[in-house]
Amino acid sequence: MKFLDVVKINVRSGTGGNGCCAFRRERFIPRGGPSGGDGGRGGDLIFRGSPHKATLLDFREHRHFAAGRGEHGRGKDQYGAAGESRIVDVPFGTVVRDAETGEVLLECLDETPRVLLAGGAGGRGNLHFKSSTNRAPMQCEPGRPGEERWVVLELKLIADVGLVGFPNAGKSTLISRISHARPKIADYPFTTLTPNLGVVRVGDDQTFVVADIPGLIEGAHTGAGLGDQFLRHIERTALLVIVLDLSELAERDPIAQYETLLDELERYSPALLEKPRAVAINKLDLIADAQALTPLRRRLKKGRETVFEMSAIAGTGLDELVTFLARAVTQARAERRARSQPGAATHASGSIPRTRSLPPSPASGDTSAGPPPLPER
Repeated sequence: MKFLDVVKINVRSGTGGNGCCAFRRERFIPRGGPSGGDGGRGGDLIFRGSPHKATLLDFREHRHFAAGRGEHGRGKDQYGAAGESRIVDVPFGTVVRDAETGEVLLECLDETPRVLLAGGAGGRGNLHFKSSTNRAPMQCEPGRPGEERWVVLELKLIADVGLVGFPNAGKSTLISRISHARPKIADYPFTTLTPNLGVVRVGDDQTFVVADIPGLIEGAHTGAGLGDQFLRHIERTALLVIVLDLSELAERDPIAQYETLLDELERYSPALLEKPRAVAINKLDLIADAQALTPLRRRLKKGRETVFEMSAIAGTGLDELVTFLARAVTQARAERRARSQPGAATHASGSIPRTRSLPPSPASGDTSAGPPPLPER
């Protein structure tokens, strides 16, 4: 299956129906008066996350989405039906941006429908313009047009852990050993061309998702290699794992790999360096002399990193890494739930919830306050 994570589409909400100018015409009822109904409201343009979609490939050919128009009003006080809303299903983690300004309009993180463009209001019929001085109004209103704009859909995969490293560092082998993911594995650079997701199961009741993105090289922020086009997929992760290659076939030594990767992450988004992270020193089975790791260990200790020495292909050191990741993901989820509890300043979407106004309560120290007295008879 091909992978597509950025696409530009046109969306439009429905136009409201026109109001009707009509008069009541029945036998034995002279001068029946105005009876034009209102036009129906236009349909809304709605985005909804879908668990059945993994990429934005469906939008490559179909780029125009429009909601239905409201029906026109009719005589005999008949109101037009509202237009049918258009629901656009997108993968979880899709961000909708304005194509011109880049402003984030909404995010689809679950199956909750979110209205992007509201339909236009229906026009009023001449029934609403009747007055004591205008007994036979001839005016009515047209329906209001719907909204239209070009938007950019940007998919950011939702994962708990993100694997970052140079090409051929062993990230695909690692995710295949700790999960049921089966990415392409070969002995040449850039084997992974699209992100891979794997579900890791710990015990009987805990799972978390690991994302393997294509390898980074120096200058990725300027477009070198596959560039930083896939780094967006680790922006939502709770923590990062930097995978270092110990093999002699690596283009640079592990210390240079570590420093280059941190530099590329910072150039893309400084917020990535603020995430909790661990360093996985991979391909330990290819090192005959353990003393060769002393400079690398000293450098990582200076950076206060949590280090795991392992071999993905041999399976050594994987249990310790998975246990650490499970514990870190559990803690991150608990913190996320605490922030989303009622009483927090903002919700996940960043908007303050609207609440119904309540009458003022009695003063905190006044226990004598009660219901208002009954009126005297």
